[in-house]
Amino acid sequence: MEPSKLLDKLIDIVTKEGGSDLHLSEGRNPVIRVAGFLIPLAEEKVLTRADIEGFVSVMVPEKAKQDFLDKKEVDFGYSHESARFRGNAFFRLGKMSVALRLIPKRIRTLEELNLPPILKVFTEKQQGFFIVVGPAGQGKSTTLATMIDMINESRLEHIVTIEDPIEYLFEQKKAIIDQREVSIDTNDFHTALWNVFRQDVDVVMIGEMRDPNTVATAVTAAETGHLVYSTLHTNTAAQTIDRIIDSFPADQQSQIRVQLAGSLAGIFSQRLIPRISGGLIPVYELLINNNAVANLIRDKRVHEINAVIETSSQDGMIDLNRSLALLVQNGEITIENAYLYSTNPKTLEKML
Repeated sequence: MEPSKLLDKLIDIVTKEGGSDLHLSEGRNPVIRVAGFLIPLAEEKVLTRADIEGFVSVMVPEKAKQDFLDKKEVDFGYSHESARFRGNAFFRLGKMSVALRLIPKRIRTLEELNLPPILKVFTEKQQGFFIVVGPAGQGKSTTLATMIDMINESRLEHIVTIEDPIEYLFEQKKAIIDQREVSIDTNDFHTALWNVFRQDVDVVMIGEMRDPNTVATAVTAAETGHLVYSTLHTNTAAQTIDRIIDSFPADQQSQIRVQLAGSLAGIFSQRLIPRISGGLIPVYELLINNNAVANLIRDKRVHEINAVIETSSQDGMIDLNRSLALLVQNGEITIENAYLYSTNPKTLEKML
């Protein structure tokens, strides 16, 4: 079977089975991930080097193919008639592999994603820095896409996204949306972000903050009247703040503390947990930057932020343990999984 037809067949299986990922590796059967679990497609043939080379030829943009051969790995976006994918092609033990993450074409609502309605507040701000955090594959890009589309539907704004690669494709509604892909539309995140100051931009979405220069420019953009969204691979709000500050040299950390305390709007941490009824459901933590939080950031007392979140539900903050406990009480997740995902099981025990 031709690589393009075989790829079509495998993509159809992923979409029909409600899968989230497709793994294509030389010398192995294709494997899909459904509801967090890997499922080998034993009825499909073991893939050859020619199959993987054919898939790469079909999916990877021409400019990036040489990068793949030179650097032995490459990120890319691929649009199929039934879905869009974020992909990474790489070598392992001299053999080729491709990992594909399904990006639904339709951007879902907060309600459809089982996310808290309070996130709408962060789409109505005129400026500030809002960060969505969590491990890879936990829905951070999906959450940000939903929030960007809410602005797109309601406000006449100029939105620029900077991604590597572009994941969700937005249909222009009320807003002007310019999506820029690193290595195709711009050389790097920092350069693209710096240039938004000359592009009459209202809202910026940075796919990922990978270096201190990008973080510093994002904070500056939030300080100077822009609404900035981004992601980080951290676990909690407090850890996120520490990670940002610690990424700078010691002599710059006081300045970034002051800037972050003044520009941060909030931090949303999320995980996807197996649902008793099938599939996955998010559990989350939300930090809202108020005077108390800003003072803790400035005064090097970030370790006290967890206590603020736990005691500030009346202000809209969401504690991870309370989110887990509520899912258990509603019969959505098991007690065992609640303990597994809790960062403080002893406190959770008192809530159950």
